[in-house]
Amino acid sequence: MTASANTPASLNSALVVFSGGQDSATCLAWALDRFDRVETLGFDYGQRHAVELTCRDTLRTGMEQIDPTWKTALGPDHTIALDALGKVSETALTRETEITMSESGLPSTFVPGRNLIFLTFAAALAYRRGLRHIVTGVCETDYSGYPDCRDDTIKAMQVALNLGMDTRFVLHTPLMWIDKAQTWALAESLGGEKLVTLINHESHSCYLGTRGTMHPWGHGCGTCPACNLRRSGWEQYEATLTGHPHG
Repeated sequence: MTASANTPASLNSALVVFSGGQDSATCLAWALDRFDRVETLGFDYGQRHAVELTCRDTLRTGMEQIDPTWKTALGPDHTIALDALGKVSETALTRETEITMSESGLPSTFVPGRNLIFLTFAAALAYRRGLRHIVTGVCETDYSGYPDCRDDTIKAMQVALNLGMDTRFVLHTPLMWIDKAQTWALAESLGGEKLVTLINHESHSCYLGTRGTMHPWGHGCGTCPACNLRRSGWEQYEATLTGHPHG
């Protein structure tokens, strides 16, 4: 039976903000390892790397095959179109422009208010679906300086959402205090080499949406900030392995 606003939120249910990237894929595995019921949510806001949305089904299917309990827990996937966000954002993520540093010190890939909007819509969906926990892959450790990824921002959003919807959502940020190498290690601890390989091959991080070239660390242009972070994290992670490196 479909949960509605009249259905009390299940204490052991979660909604994962799931873009199809490395971070959100790791967060999905983290949620499947902890909650009895997990649904996913993606946003189409006119991003240049919209190819990430096409990676989501493959990642979900792959995780179902890794662990039978994950398959049982994994519920419906949702996608919300947020065209307005792309239209009001003159950024390198929503326009065919060069990725540069702005006068404010933030990269031109910063989409103002993006995570605030994502979490608001996620909470509205979670309210309707009867989901108590909301999981997002924002991180303050290995990131591009986006202010809406900071721990203080997420804590403030949790307060605002709970006041505004008169409920008790819990916002989880499993990656907040770890870097990209530790994110790969977290994936391995959750699903072993199978999960690491799945995320490496099937997730998407490149800001330019490049999928053609497969590098040791995954697909991507190899030069944008997202690719640089992912490559650096993968190389640091591999350096810590005592056995054979993952392929």
